[in-house]
Amino acid sequence: MTVKRIGILGGAFDPPHLAHVAMAEAAMVQFQLDELRVIPTGDAWHKTRDLSPAEHRLAMARLAFGHLKQVVVDESELNRQGPSFTIDTLKDLTAQHPTAQFFIFVGEDQGKALGTWREIEEISRQAIICVAQRQIPELTNTDVSSHDIPTQALKLPNLPHSATEVRARVAHGQPIDALVPQTVALYIHRHHLYQPSR
Repeated sequence: MTVKRIGILGGAFDPPHLAHVAMAEAAMVQFQLDELRVIPTGDAWHKTRDLSPAEHRLAMARLAFGHLKQVVVDESELNRQGPSFTIDTLKDLTAQHPTAQFFIFVGEDQGKALGTWREIEEISRQAIICVAQRQIPELTNTDVSSHDIPTQALKLPNLPHSATEVRARVAHGQPIDALVPQTVALYIHRHHLYQPSR
């Protein structure tokens, strides 16, 4: 029996940008995924700022990843009451796909903070954790992770985009066309997202 390979890519996606899309594409190729669940976070316990409303982040995720046929934009965390934890999402997906092999994809910053995740040991037993690694030669072997959780590397091109930068550029009236998919840029403009409060 062929084991289904399912990836999980969670995030605020506030907004999703081209580095997120590159991460999804790389994950599907490098780990030969049958399906990639893109999961906008609900109540993000680790975020110090308020996120944009769930319906906007969900809509932008669908626009950003909609062209990738193996991607399923999953709104389960947005529908969950209370804080969102990866272990809960993983348990839900395992119940739906009991024989699947799961892969969880995280960015470099989250990779260094895995030790702070709820039930991280259980997560690492149930899934292979893959940490994005941008291919910048001078930064090799500089991992300062504060944990000993086993991980694998997801090789990425050097795309230094961040959602923080996108929001700041919008707030200052600067173009974001080189940072986000065109459909996302249009959505942000149409819905007046990330404008400074008057």
